[in-house]
Amino acid sequence: MAAIRGVLLDVDGVLHVSMRPIEGAVDVLRWLEQQGYRFCFVTNTTTLARATLAERLQQVGLPISEQQLITAPVATASYIRQHFVGKRCWVLTKGDTLADFAGIPLVEMDEEADVVVISGAEELLTYEAMNHAFRQVMNGAALLGTHRNLYWRAAGGLMLDSGAYIFALEQATGQHATILGKPDRAFFEQALQSIGVPASEAVMVGDDIENDIGGAQRAGLRGVLVTTGKHQADSPLLQRIHPDAILPSIVDLPDWLNKMG
Repeated sequence: MAAIRGVLLDVDGVLHVSMRPIEGAVDVLRWLEQQGYRFCFVTNTTTLARATLAERLQQVGLPISEQQLITAPVATASYIRQHFVGKRCWVLTKGDTLADFAGIPLVEMDEEADVVVISGAEELLTYEAMNHAFRQVMNGAALLGTHRNLYWRAAGGLMLDSGAYIFALEQATGQHATILGKPDRAFFEQALQSIGVPASEAVMVGDDIENDIGGAQRAGLRGVLVTTGKHQADSPLLQRIHPDAILPSIVDLPDWLNKMG
C-alpha cells in the first residue's frame, strides 16, 4: 500500500462534540502540520455557513481556517451553479447556510421551485415543510440533499438528522435524491483535489461508519473510525463495512500513522 501523505478529517464527533473540543485534538492538528501531512476538514455540517463554522471552531480553540473546510452546503451550491443555471431553488435549512448559496435564485416556501434542497433544518423539518417539498417534487422539481445522515451525536445524546426526511420524500415521490455531501464520491474527490493528494495516498478519519468510512473506501481512500462520536467499536454496521483501523480517539492517530510508515 502507498504511504499516506494526506488526511481528511471529519469535524463533529472527531475534533469536537457540540463545540467542546476532544481532548488532545489541537495537539494532533499541530503534529500533522509539523510532520508535513497535507490535510483538510470535510464535514456534513449544514446549519452554519462555511465562514461562520470556521469562526466558531476558532473560537473554541480549533485552528481551522475557512479555506481548509469542505462543507456539504458549499458542494451542493457548486453543483446547482453547474447543473441548474438560473433555476429557482428552495433550500430548507436553518442558520446562515444560505450565505453559501450566493448568486443562486432562491425562493420562499410558498413559491414554486425547480430545485428542492433538504439541508440541516432540524426543528424546521415540519409536516408543512415536508409536504411542500413533496408537492414540489411531484410537480417536477429536482430533489437534492446535502447528506444522508440519519442521526448524529450531540452533548445531549443522539439526534435525528435530515437524511431520514430525504428517504421519506424518496419513498413518497418515487424520485431519487442527488446527494452532494459525504458519502458522495465527488465530495471526497473535491477534498483530495484541495490538498493535492491522490486517494491511494490518503486516509479519511471520521466517526460515521457509513458516510465517512464506507464513502471514503469506495472513493479509494483508507478509512479510520474514531469512537468519540456517532458510532462505537461494537456497531453492527461493522459487519459489512470494515475500517482500516478503529481508534478510541483522534489522539491515537499519530501512533497509527507512524505504524503505517
